[in-house]
Formats: sequence, structure tokens, C-alpha cells
Amino acid sequence: MALVAYVVLGALAYATLSDPRIRLLTLLILAMFAFKSWARRKDVMHPDGDRESE
Repeated sequence: MALVAYVVLGALAYATLSDPRIRLLTLLILAMFAFKSWARRKDVMHPDGDRESE
């Protein structure tokens, strides 16, 4: 759901921001957060993943 929210925010930023530099900076920041959310999804879904062998 977080990734969908980032896509929606990116589309709104692209549609409403007129300055290309600010638009690009905003989209880069959103992409950074989206990547971080995507990379840590396994940690959030399975917080005790290291202890499965016990």
C-alpha cells in the first residue's frame, strides 16, 4: 500500500508542479522513499525471520 501511495504522490507532484527542477527533486525524493520501503518490506512482514530455525 505504501508503494501505491508513492505512485499517487508522484503523479500528483508531476501534474501540479510547474518548475522542472522542483518536480525532478520531488520525484527523486519520492523514489528514494519508495525504494527504501520496497527494500525493507521483508523485515516488516517477517520481523523474526532470523529465528525460524530455533
